[in-house]
Amino acid sequence: MSVEDSQALRTAFSARELCKVYETGETQVHALRGVDLEIRAGEVVVLLGPSGSGKSTLLNIVGGLDRATSGDIWYGDTQLNTLDDAELTRFRRANIGFIFQFYNLIPSLTARENVRLVTDISQNPMGAEEALAMVGLAERMDHFPAQLSGGEQQRVAVARAIAKRPGVLLCDEPTGALDSATGVRVLETLERANSELGTTLILITHNAGIAAMADRVFNFLDGRIASIDVNQTRILPSEIKW
Repeated sequence: MSVEDSQALRTAFSARELCKVYETGETQVHALRGVDLEIRAGEVVVLLGPSGSGKSTLLNIVGGLDRATSGDIWYGDTQLNTLDDAELTRFRRANIGFIFQFYNLIPSLTARENVRLVTDISQNPMGAEEALAMVGLAERMDHFPAQLSGGEQQRVAVARAIAKRPGVLLCDEPTGALDSATGVRVLETLERANSELGTTLILITHNAGIAAMADRVFNFLDGRIASIDVNQTRILPSEIKW
């Protein structure tokens, strides 16, 4: 059985009746309203939908940054909603890489040193140099963020996320602040992590064109998954129409 076949048989995340309610004074905001889902290991999933539809809330719960108000969520056989705060921290550290729209690099550290922030606390990391080479920044690893373009800074953020060899990459608008050409380079880096490392990739975007690089597209509306589209063939990032 190939790696791809074995991954297809494993579930990365599953959720049942997942709800999230935020309370502000006497006002309740229902961010998630009974979400059911299954995401396979090694899958590329894109989350689409208007602002406020629940995409980021789901991503935060999946990544152990937030807790559901009710419902159950599992990562493999681990039921995340039963973990205490220390256990959630260990879960995130061991399994999840986060990539956001803004790069969150430390200005006083070089690209190499920014990546080492993760590798120094990871169990089985790749070297910072290897991670930066994987994102095409082997010649820029001793530059500071201010000496890098926006796209290069985002690729440092990707290198930092993949350096600990996470089972999952969670990406919230990773190309939102980038032009199309630079965005394609970042997406190529994410696709490479998926194909070469077997990383499960879950990506939020407002760019519907990016959906074509996914295995499946979850369309969110009013805190629910309104529909799921399946792509029979995934296109390459370079083929995306912006």
